[in-house]
Amino acid sequence: MCSLCGILGCDDHWSSAVSREGTYSPNTDRLARRREAAQRQDTVNAILATQRMKLSDWHGRQYVLRTATGKAKVFDSLSHLWPEAEALGGVSFDPLDPALLARLKSRP
Repeated sequence: MCSLCGILGCDDHWSSAVSREGTYSPNTDRLARRREAAQRQDTVNAILATQRMKLSDWHGRQYVLRTATGKAKVFDSLSHLWPEAEALGGVSFDPLDPALLARLKSRP
């Protein structure tokens, strides 16, 4: 896929849902959606930092995952994050790892 098609695609991930009749979402406006996306990204980066990886937002439409060695991967939604992170970094992430949970709990 060319980069233009990737930019013009839509993000159908449930975490980006817009509040409309018949559906509930706390995302009532653009600023609220961006604020919640930034909070999700901060949490994800706390997890990725354990493997020297970082997630950044690309124009509010896609994500870029980078390793400390310069490898990078662009993808559309957070539903792709963990498989991409494991493939790119050659590691696995355990969301129930006690050390990881303690680290997340100690965050401000």
